[in-house]
Amino acid sequence: MAMIFCSTLFSSPPLLSPLTSTQTKPSRFSKKLRARAQCQSMEDHIHDDLLRRKFMEFPYVSATRKQLMVDLISTVEDRFQPLLLPCSLPPDVRNFKNPNGSAEASIYIRSGEKSSPIDFFIGSWVHGKIPTGVTLNITTISAFLKSSTKAPNFTLEVIQSSPTSLVLILDLPHRTDLVLNPDYLKEYYQDTNLDSYRQSFLKLPGVKPYVSPSLFVRCVVSPAASVLKIDVEEEEQLEEIWRDHVGPAAKEILGVWFERCAREEDDEKRAMGEEERMELERRDKSF
Repeated sequence: MAMIFCSTLFSSPPLLSPLTSTQTKPSRFSKKLRARAQCQSMEDHIHDDLLRRKFMEFPYVSATRKQLMVDLISTVEDRFQPLLLPCSLPPDVRNFKNPNGSAEASIYIRSGEKSSPIDFFIGSWVHGKIPTGVTLNITTISAFLKSSTKAPNFTLEVIQSSPTSLVLILDLPHRTDLVLNPDYLKEYYQDTNLDSYRQSFLKLPGVKPYVSPSLFVRCVVSPAASVLKIDVEEEEQLEEIWRDHVGPAAKEILGVWFERCAREEDDEKRAMGEEERMELERRDKSF
Protein backbone atom coordinates (compact mmCIF):
# COMPACT_ATOMS: atom_id res chain seq x y z
CA MET A 1 0.00 0.00 0.00
CA ALA A 2 2.84 2.39 0.82
CA MET A 3 4.45 1.81 -2.60
CA ILE A 4 1.18 2.51 -4.42
CA PHE A 5 0.70 5.69 -2.39
CA CYS A 6 4.24 6.92 -3.21
CA SER A 7 3.76 6.12 -6.89
CA THR A 8 0.56 8.12 -6.96
CA LEU A 9 2.06 10.99 -4.97
CA PHE A 10 5.09 11.50 -7.21
CA SER A 11 3.47 10.82 -10.61
CA SER A 12 3.20 13.80 -12.96
CA PRO A 13 -0.17 15.55 -12.82
CA PRO A 14 -2.07 16.17 -16.08
CA LEU A 15 -1.39 19.53 -17.71
CA LEU A 16 -4.16 22.08 -17.27
CA SER A 17 -5.26 24.77 -19.64
CA PRO A 18 -4.81 28.29 -18.22
CA LEU A 19 -8.56 28.70 -18.52
CA THR A 20 -9.29 25.49 -16.62
CA SER A 21 -10.50 25.98 -13.05
CA THR A 22 -8.82 23.65 -10.56
CA GLN A 23 -11.69 24.04 -8.07
CA THR A 24 -14.64 22.99 -10.17
CA LYS A 25 -14.55 19.43 -8.86
CA PRO A 26 -12.16 17.27 -6.83
CA SER A 27 -9.22 15.81 -8.73
CA ARG A 28 -8.74 12.09 -9.11
CA PHE A 29 -5.71 12.41 -6.83
CA SER A 30 -7.66 14.05 -3.99
CA LYS A 31 -10.38 11.41 -4.30
CA LYS A 32 -7.77 8.69 -3.93
CA LEU A 33 -6.29 10.39 -0.87
CA ARG A 34 -9.73 10.71 0.68
CA ALA A 35 -10.53 7.07 -0.05
CA ARG A 36 -7.22 5.94 1.43
CA ALA A 37 -7.82 8.02 4.55
CA GLN A 38 -11.28 6.50 4.96
CA CYS A 39 -9.89 2.98 4.53
CA GLN A 40 -7.12 3.65 7.04
CA SER A 41 -9.63 5.05 9.52
CA MET A 42 -11.78 1.95 9.11
CA GLU A 43 -8.77 -0.34 9.55
CA ASP A 44 -7.73 1.55 12.70
CA HIS A 45 -11.26 1.26 14.10
CA ILE A 46 -11.38 -2.49 13.43
CA HIS A 47 -7.95 -2.99 14.99
CA ASP A 48 -8.91 -0.93 18.04
CA ASP A 49 -12.09 -2.97 18.44
CA LEU A 50 -10.12 -6.23 18.32
CA LEU A 51 -7.71 -4.99 21.00
CA ARG A 52 -10.63 -3.83 23.15
CA ARG A 53 -12.27 -7.25 22.84
CA LYS A 54 -9.00 -8.87 23.88
CA PHE A 55 -8.84 -6.67 26.96
CA MET A 56 -12.47 -7.37 27.83
CA GLU A 57 -11.85 -11.12 27.93
CA PHE A 58 -10.45 -10.98 31.49
CA PRO A 59 -9.27 -14.55 30.83
CA TYR A 60 -7.92 -15.43 34.27
CA VAL A 61 -10.89 -14.61 36.48
CA SER A 62 -14.29 -16.20 37.03
CA ALA A 63 -17.21 -15.50 34.72
CA THR A 64 -18.98 -13.60 37.51
CA ARG A 65 -16.04 -11.31 38.12
CA LYS A 66 -15.44 -10.83 34.40
CA GLN A 67 -19.07 -9.82 33.87
CA LEU A 68 -18.90 -7.15 36.56
CA MET A 69 -15.71 -5.65 35.12
CA VAL A 70 -17.19 -5.61 31.61
CA ASP A 71 -20.43 -4.07 32.90
CA LEU A 72 -18.61 -1.28 34.77
CA ILE A 73 -16.33 -0.39 31.86
CA SER A 74 -19.23 -0.44 29.39
CA THR A 75 -21.30 1.75 31.71
CA VAL A 76 -18.55 4.38 31.92
CA GLU A 77 -18.07 4.32 28.14
CA ASP A 78 -21.80 4.53 27.42
CA ARG A 79 -22.20 7.42 29.85
CA PHE A 80 -19.36 9.51 28.40
CA GLN A 81 -18.96 8.05 24.90
CA PRO A 82 -19.06 11.37 22.97
CA LEU A 83 -16.55 12.86 25.42
CA LEU A 84 -13.96 10.06 25.36
CA LEU A 85 -11.04 9.72 22.97
CA PRO A 86 -10.07 6.30 21.58
CA CYS A 87 -7.40 4.33 23.38
CA SER A 88 -4.08 5.39 21.83
CA LEU A 89 -1.73 2.90 23.47
CA PRO A 90 0.44 0.83 21.11
CA PRO A 91 -0.73 -2.79 20.64
CA ASP A 92 2.32 -4.21 22.43
CA VAL A 93 1.44 -2.10 25.47
CA ARG A 94 -2.27 -2.84 25.44
CA ASN A 95 -1.58 -6.56 25.71
CA PHE A 96 1.74 -8.21 26.52
CA LYS A 97 3.35 -11.37 27.93
CA ASN A 98 6.73 -12.18 29.38
CA PRO A 99 9.05 -14.42 27.29
CA ASN A 100 8.21 -17.68 29.07
CA GLY A 101 4.47 -17.02 29.10
CA SER A 102 4.09 -17.15 32.88
CA ALA A 103 2.76 -13.60 33.10
CA GLU A 104 0.33 -11.63 30.97
CA ALA A 105 -1.28 -8.21 31.26
CA SER A 106 -3.63 -5.93 29.39
CA ILE A 107 -4.20 -2.18 29.79
CA TYR A 108 -6.98 -0.02 28.40
CA ILE A 109 -6.90 3.78 28.79
CA ARG A 110 -9.24 6.42 27.35
CA SER A 111 -8.70 10.13 27.91
CA GLY A 112 -11.50 12.66 28.06
CA GLU A 113 -12.19 15.33 25.47
CA LYS A 114 -11.52 18.92 26.47
CA SER A 115 -15.15 19.42 27.51
CA SER A 116 -15.32 16.15 29.45
CA PRO A 117 -15.21 16.14 33.27
CA ILE A 118 -13.11 12.97 33.02
CA ASP A 119 -9.35 13.30 32.70
CA PHE A 120 -9.02 9.62 31.86
CA PHE A 121 -10.18 6.20 32.92
CA ILE A 122 -8.12 3.04 33.01
CA GLY A 123 -8.88 -0.64 33.13
CA SER A 124 -6.30 -3.38 33.51
CA TRP A 125 -5.77 -6.99 34.34
CA VAL A 126 -2.54 -8.68 35.38
CA HIS A 127 -1.85 -12.40 35.71
CA GLY A 128 1.40 -13.89 36.92
CA LYS A 129 3.31 -15.98 39.41
CA ILE A 130 5.39 -14.34 42.10
CA PRO A 131 8.62 -15.90 43.50
CA THR A 132 6.73 -17.52 46.39
CA GLY A 133 4.82 -19.63 43.88
CA VAL A 134 1.50 -17.86 44.38
CA THR A 135 -0.47 -16.94 41.26
CA LEU A 136 -1.87 -13.41 41.36
CA ASN A 137 -4.77 -12.11 39.33
CA ILE A 138 -5.30 -8.36 39.65
CA THR A 139 -8.13 -6.47 37.97
CA THR A 140 -8.56 -2.72 38.20
CA ILE A 141 -10.94 -0.01 37.02
CA SER A 142 -10.26 3.61 37.95
CA ALA A 143 -11.71 6.88 36.66
CA PHE A 144 -9.97 10.19 37.29
CA LEU A 145 -11.57 13.63 37.08
CA LYS A 146 -9.96 16.80 35.80
CA SER A 147 -8.62 19.55 38.02
CA SER A 148 -11.68 21.66 37.20
CA THR A 149 -13.33 19.86 40.13
CA LYS A 150 -12.15 18.53 43.48
CA ALA A 151 -14.79 15.78 43.52
CA PRO A 152 -13.57 12.25 44.31
CA ASN A 153 -12.38 9.74 41.74
CA PHE A 154 -13.66 6.16 41.41
CA THR A 155 -11.66 2.98 41.88
CA LEU A 156 -12.25 -0.75 42.07
CA GLU A 157 -9.29 -3.09 42.48
CA VAL A 158 -9.32 -6.80 43.17
CA ILE A 159 -6.20 -8.78 44.07
CA GLN A 160 -6.84 -12.52 44.06
CA SER A 161 -4.22 -14.97 45.33
CA SER A 162 -6.28 -18.18 45.37
CA PRO A 163 -9.71 -19.42 44.24
CA THR A 164 -11.07 -18.74 47.73
CA SER A 165 -9.24 -15.57 48.79
CA LEU A 166 -8.98 -12.00 47.55
CA VAL A 167 -8.47 -8.39 48.60
CA LEU A 168 -11.07 -5.83 47.52
CA ILE A 169 -10.65 -2.06 47.30
CA LEU A 170 -13.83 -0.20 46.38
CA ASP A 171 -13.77 3.54 46.96
CA LEU A 172 -14.31 7.12 45.88
CA PRO A 173 -10.84 8.41 46.85
CA HIS A 174 -10.87 11.97 48.15
CA ARG A 175 -8.83 14.72 46.48
CA THR A 176 -8.61 17.24 49.28
CA ASP A 177 -7.88 17.38 53.00
CA LEU A 178 -11.02 16.13 54.74
CA VAL A 179 -10.15 17.72 58.08
CA LEU A 180 -9.91 21.17 56.52
CA ASN A 181 -12.97 20.60 54.31
CA PRO A 182 -15.79 19.13 56.42
CA ASP A 183 -18.37 20.12 53.78
CA TYR A 184 -16.55 17.88 51.31
CA LEU A 185 -16.73 14.99 53.77
CA LYS A 186 -20.44 15.58 54.28
CA GLU A 187 -21.33 15.93 50.59
CA TYR A 188 -19.49 12.94 49.19
CA TYR A 189 -19.39 10.48 52.08
CA GLN A 190 -21.96 11.25 54.76
CA ASP A 191 -24.86 12.39 52.56
CA THR A 192 -24.31 9.47 50.17
CA ASN A 193 -24.17 6.98 53.06
CA LEU A 194 -21.12 5.45 51.41
CA ASP A 195 -19.92 3.81 54.60
CA SER A 196 -23.02 1.60 54.68
CA TYR A 197 -21.53 -0.59 51.94
CA ARG A 198 -18.43 -1.29 54.00
CA GLN A 199 -20.55 -2.05 57.05
CA SER A 200 -22.73 -4.46 55.06
CA PHE A 201 -19.70 -6.29 53.69
CA LEU A 202 -18.29 -6.80 57.18
CA LYS A 203 -21.44 -8.65 58.24
CA LEU A 204 -20.73 -11.40 55.70
CA PRO A 205 -18.90 -14.58 56.78
CA GLY A 206 -15.28 -14.64 55.70
CA VAL A 207 -15.04 -10.86 55.24
CA LYS A 208 -12.82 -8.70 57.42
CA PRO A 209 -10.97 -5.37 57.12
CA TYR A 210 -7.72 -5.47 55.20
CA VAL A 211 -4.82 -3.32 56.40
CA SER A 212 -2.48 -2.62 53.51
CA PRO A 213 1.25 -2.84 54.31
CA SER A 214 1.62 0.32 52.20
CA LEU A 215 1.24 3.52 54.22
CA PHE A 216 0.65 5.35 50.93
CA VAL A 217 -2.39 3.22 50.11
CA ARG A 218 -3.73 3.62 53.63
CA CYS A 219 -3.59 7.42 53.43
CA VAL A 220 -5.17 7.84 49.98
CA VAL A 221 -8.34 5.81 50.48
CA SER A 222 -11.35 7.57 51.96
CA PRO A 223 -12.76 6.93 55.46
CA ALA A 224 -15.69 5.13 53.79
CA ALA A 225 -13.55 2.88 51.58
CA SER A 226 -14.30 -0.82 51.45
CA VAL A 227 -10.78 -2.23 51.86
CA LEU A 228 -11.48 -5.85 52.67
CA LYS A 229 -9.99 -9.32 52.81
CA ILE A 230 -12.41 -12.03 51.70
CA ASP A 231 -11.24 -15.48 52.75
CA VAL A 232 -13.70 -18.38 52.53
CA GLU A 233 -13.52 -22.18 52.45
CA GLU A 234 -15.28 -22.89 49.15
CA GLU A 235 -14.90 -21.23 45.77
CA GLU A 236 -18.67 -21.10 45.42
CA GLN A 237 -18.90 -18.98 48.59
CA LEU A 238 -16.59 -16.41 47.04
CA GLU A 239 -18.65 -16.38 43.85
CA GLU A 240 -21.82 -15.87 45.88
CA ILE A 241 -20.34 -12.89 47.75
CA TRP A 242 -19.13 -11.42 44.48
CA ARG A 243 -22.43 -11.95 42.67
CA ASP A 244 -24.85 -10.96 45.43
CA HIS A 245 -22.91 -8.27 47.28
CA VAL A 246 -19.78 -6.90 45.60
CA GLY A 247 -21.34 -6.56 42.15
CA PRO A 248 -24.48 -4.66 43.22
CA ALA A 249 -22.47 -2.42 45.58
CA ALA A 250 -19.90 -1.56 42.90
CA LYS A 251 -22.62 -0.59 40.44
CA GLU A 252 -24.42 1.54 43.02
CA ILE A 253 -21.22 3.33 44.06
CA LEU A 254 -20.41 3.99 40.40
CA GLY A 255 -23.91 5.48 40.12
CA VAL A 256 -23.18 7.73 43.10
CA TRP A 257 -19.96 8.82 41.39
CA PHE A 258 -21.85 9.67 38.20
CA GLU A 259 -24.46 11.76 39.99
CA ARG A 260 -22.35 13.45 42.66
CA CYS A 261 -18.84 13.66 41.19
CA ALA A 262 -18.57 13.21 37.40
CA ARG A 263 -20.91 16.04 36.46
CA GLU A 264 -20.64 19.63 35.41
CA GLU A 265 -20.72 21.91 38.42
CA ASP A 266 -21.90 25.49 38.48
CA ASP A 267 -19.23 28.15 38.05
CA GLU A 268 -19.35 29.28 41.68
CA LYS A 269 -18.77 25.78 43.01
CA ARG A 270 -16.12 24.98 40.44
CA ALA A 271 -14.15 28.19 40.87
CA MET A 272 -10.63 27.65 42.18
CA GLY A 273 -7.63 29.88 42.53
CA GLU A 274 -4.63 29.14 40.34
CA GLU A 275 -2.53 28.04 43.30
CA GLU A 276 -5.27 25.70 44.51
CA ARG A 277 -5.67 24.21 41.04
CA MET A 278 -1.93 23.63 40.69
CA GLU A 279 -1.82 21.93 44.08
CA LEU A 280 -4.71 19.66 43.04
CA GLU A 281 -2.95 18.77 39.78
CA ARG A 282 0.26 18.01 41.65
CA ARG A 283 -1.64 15.76 44.06
CA ASP A 284 -3.46 13.96 41.24
CA LYS A 285 -0.23 13.29 39.35
CA SER A 286 1.30 11.62 42.39
CA PHE A 287 -1.05 8.70 41.77
